[in-house]
Formats: sequence, C-alpha cells, structure tokens
Amino acid sequence: MKGKLKYLIISLFLLVTVLDSFGAPSSNSSVTLSVSPGRGRREISKGDLFYITIEIKDIENPPEKPSSVPGAKVVYFDRTGQWSTFTNINGKTSQSISNTYTVTLRAETEGEYKFGPISVGGVTSNTISYAIGAPMPDQTPARSQGPNNYRQSSSNGPTYIGKGDGNLFLRAEVSQSSAYVQQAIIYTVKLYSTYEAIKFIGATASPKFDGFVVEESKDISTSLEFETYNGKTYATAIIARYIIFPQMEGSLKITGNTYTVSVDEREYYHDPFYGNLSVAKPLQLNVTPNELTVSIKGLPKPIPADFSGGVGQFSLSSSLQDQSFITNQASSIIYSIEGKGNLKYITLPDLQKIYPPELEVYTPSSDVNIKVGRSDVSGNVKFDYSFMPLESGNFKIPEVSIVYFNPTTQKYERSVAEGYDIHVKKGHGSEKSQTKASLHFNPDLLPVNSKLSFEHRPVVYSFFYWLFYLIPIVLILGSYFFYQSYLETNADILSVKSKKANKMARKRLKKAYTYMVASDRESFYDEIIRSLWGYIGDKLKIPTSELSRDNINGKLAMREIPDDEINNLITLIDDVEFEKYSPQQGESEMQAIYDRTISMMNSLEEAFKKTKTL
Repeated sequence: MKGKLKYLIISLFLLVTVLDSFGAPSSNSSVTLSVSPGRGRREISKGDLFYITIEIKDIENPPEKPSSVPGAKVVYFDRTGQWSTFTNINGKTSQSISNTYTVTLRAETEGEYKFGPISVGGVTSNTISYAIGAPMPDQTPARSQGPNNYRQSSSNGPTYIGKGDGNLFLRAEVSQSSAYVQQAIIYTVKLYSTYEAIKFIGATASPKFDGFVVEESKDISTSLEFETYNGKTYATAIIARYIIFPQMEGSLKITGNTYTVSVDEREYYHDPFYGNLSVAKPLQLNVTPNELTVSIKGLPKPIPADFSGGVGQFSLSSSLQDQSFITNQASSIIYSIEGKGNLKYITLPDLQKIYPPELEVYTPSSDVNIKVGRSDVSGNVKFDYSFMPLESGNFKIPEVSIVYFNPTTQKYERSVAEGYDIHVKKGHGSEKSQTKASLHFNPDLLPVNSKLSFEHRPVVYSFFYWLFYLIPIVLILGSYFFYQSYLETNADILSVKSKKANKMARKRLKKAYTYMVASDRESFYDEIIRSLWGYIGDKLKIPTSELSRDNINGKLAMREIPDDEINNLITLIDDVEFEKYSPQQGESEMQAIYDRTISMMNSLEEAFKKTKTL
C-alpha cells in the first residue's frame, strides 16, 4: 500500500513539473505591439479607423482585450493570424508558434498618445506611440440626401458626401478675392485624392459665373503632384482653369460644377491563414468644389475719356515695317501691347482720326498671345495696320497712346508708342489731291435790253420776295423748337435706352447670326447673352451693376408681365449659359437658341405694350 502511494505521489509531481515547464515562457517568447492607419491612409485623423496589432510568439495564453486605448474607442478585437515553424537540429525537432491579434479602433480625440506595455503569459511587450490629427474636410456625418449626393459603405467604413470625403475632394480657388471691374482673375479647380487609382474624371454640369465674362484655359495638369493639406499628403491635379473678367460691381458668386470621379477603393480584411489582405473595389463619386464669392470694386471716377478698357499693367510700342513709301502703295505699322491683365479687351484709338488725311488707314488684323499663370494673365497683342499714302510729300505719323487702370497703383496710367516722320514719293497713277480751278473774269458787258417798261414795279412789293425771307425764318424757328424737344426727350438716358431697347437687341442678334453662320460658338453665345441682358436692362431701366436674375424677376413682376414669360426668359438665359460651356453639338443647337431668343423678344415686346407705358 505504501509502495503504491509513493508511486502515485512521484507520478503527480512529475506531471505538475512537465505541465509547468510547458506553460512557462521560453527564452524565445515575445510580445510585440505595432500600430497602422486604416484603409491605405498614411496618417491617423480624427474619425478614422486604425489598428493595433499584438503579435505573441511561443506563448499559449491569449492577450486580454484592451478595456481602453488613449484617444480612441475599441471597436473590435479578435485573433487574425496564426502560423507555426519547425526546426530540426542534430535530430532534435523544435516547434515555434506565433499568433496575431488585432485591435480595431476609431480615433476620437486629437493629440499624441502612447499605448503599452502589456503583459501576456509573463512576457512584457514594447510601448508604441501614435498621433491623431484633425479630421479631413467634409468628413462629417452624412444626411440622407439621395443617391447622387452620398454613398455610405459598411458601418465602420467611410462616408462619402456631396463635396467629397477625406480621401477625395475638390478645392476651388481664385487668384484674388477682391478685384476691379474688368480685372483678370484666375479660377482653378484642384482635385485631392489618396486613392491608388483614378480611372475617370468627367464634368456632369457647367460652372456658373454670374456677372463674369469667362474664357476657359487649357493649361491644366498633365501629371499628378503631391501636396500636404491639413497635415495629410494627397495626390493633386488641376482639372479646370478659367480666366474670368468681372463686368459689374458687388459681391459676385461663383458656383462650381459637379464632377463624376471613378476610383479604386482599397478594402482591407484579415484572413486566419494569410494575415492582412486587401482588394481593390471600384467606386464612383459625385464631387463638387466649394462655392466662392469675389468682391468687385468699380473703377475710380472720373474715368478718362480716352480710357482703353485695359485693367492691369501694360506697355504700348510701335514698329514701322517699311522704310520707303510711294503713293497708292500700302505700307504697314504694328502696334504691340504687352503686360499683364485683360489684354484681349484693350482697344486702340481710332487712327483714322489722328493720322494725317493724306494717309488712309485700314482695319487692322490682330494676333493674340496670352499665357495663363497661377495668379495672372500675361502676354502680348499685336495690331497690324495697313495704310496707304494718297499724296507725295513729308508727313508725320503721330504718337499713339493708351490709357489703362493699374490695380497695383490704383491709378490711371498712360503708355505712348513712338511716332515717325516719313517721306512719300510719287508713284504710278494720279494722286488723290484736290486741284484749284483757275478763275477767269470776262470784262465784256452784257447787252442792254432796249425793251424797258416805265411801269416797273419793285420786287420788294411782290409776295415771293417776302416768302423768300419767311421760309428761312420758319425753318430756323422749327429747327430751334425741334432741337429743344430733342434735348428734353434725350435728357433721360435710361428712357432713351428703354425706347431703343428692341432696336439695339435686333442689331446684336444680327451680329450673333453672322457668328452662327461662321460656326463661331463662343462669339455667338456671348452675343446672345449681351442681347438678352442688354434688352432687359434697357427696357426696365436697370443699370448694368444691378442686373441679376432676382432683380429682373421682381421688376418684370411689378410691370405685370405674366409669370410664364418671366420663367421662359430666365430659363432661356440659363440654357444659353449652359450651351456655351457644354460639348459642341453642331449648328442645330445654335439655330434653336437663336430662334428662341427672337421669339422671346417678340413675346416680351407684346407683353410690354399691353402693360402701362414706360
């Protein structure tokens, strides 16, 4: 009995020793902590998911789920990987077992934090450090706005809202938020993305520039660049750039257009055998850049009478192409304007009025070379004038100057081009000079008529004699009263414009028709817009600075114009602006717009006649 008891005690002792040695950590046991941002991000931002990985080696006991992690909320905890290794040295086989556990967390508070150390099976881990930054733009909870405005993935995934999310969004910028009327402003739209692949970018609507003349620039990005924004690195590209010229004073609003962007979204998951894996999933987003408001100031008063329309910094120079001149043979002189600003909208003085009458000047041809920079428009415009000497002799080509407004100095400045003295030789053909006719006096007296009458009646007694004086007096008085009536009628400029509104609009439409025939879409739609705005502004006596859709709507309603006419007018203006920036469809849509414009003006003219007189 005693032998059996002794044997049992020895067996239990050996069993406990073996079990204790098996559960105790070996010299190779370790616990390692690491942290990684989620969904391909390079940094952790407030609201993001991120992961803390716990890797234990040769320890049988699992780690405990962390009850709290500084700056974050524990979302999920599970074992995400396991693998074994076997080694054989001198016939002795050993096994090493590693397990990976992942803590999924959501960043809640900005700051710099530390986590660890933790202890697993008597082995202490390292300590990790991580930082939580500010949230990305527009990374706010999405409201139910319809399928085109947001897409929401899984409960732990990102939310995509109208203007983008932290991974992809658009930023609109202007070169300056305060400018003068006609001053060139650069409007750019930049794409920011952290997605690995962008497959398609397409505009689904046109931007709206209320109160601006717009020119689209082709100077956009051809490759991606990297930029740090709000502490996060993005791949960026300028996808649209416009040159805009304000036409009126006040706060003018710019509404960005909507873009459809197709990208590959990287989704991560954990496999028990292969560890962390990811897969690319196609995703389509509708994103819109932020709206902007630009403060526009009017040009200082008084505006010089010879103001060229230029706003910027310019210099004018001249170049005479020929050195010898012959009558009735055309020569050329080039005027070049260089600088920064609204180069395309500068006009030169009428050379026909300042050149000698012996030099006949013809309409010039122009060559425009401009470059759109990040904050300005620069380049040059050349005007090539042909002129023909009509007479031989020495003549003076006068200096030519332009007056422009410099926003930097806030003053009107003048640039003068050089004049020239030329000698014109007589060429083939007759000169177009006036010759003085020779006057001759014939001293011979006329013969006397012998049939004289003694009953001669003086002509002063005749009715026709006084009628000869009465008619000029009546004409002078009539002209005087007519002139006074004309001055009174035209004293009110707005009333005059209102009466001639239809006539002026018809002239613009004729010009638009020529552009339509020439397939010049941009000039056609510009002229249609001018005719519509000009007609309504003149008809309602609204100054250009106060023209807006809301103002026109209210004024027409006060004039008792039917609502359907008002709505048709506003719709037509919107359609014209949309067609201008939409892809070219051919001449059919220009003809449709032209017909609708004529119909609209006829309809409004009839409606005005039915209401009270202006």
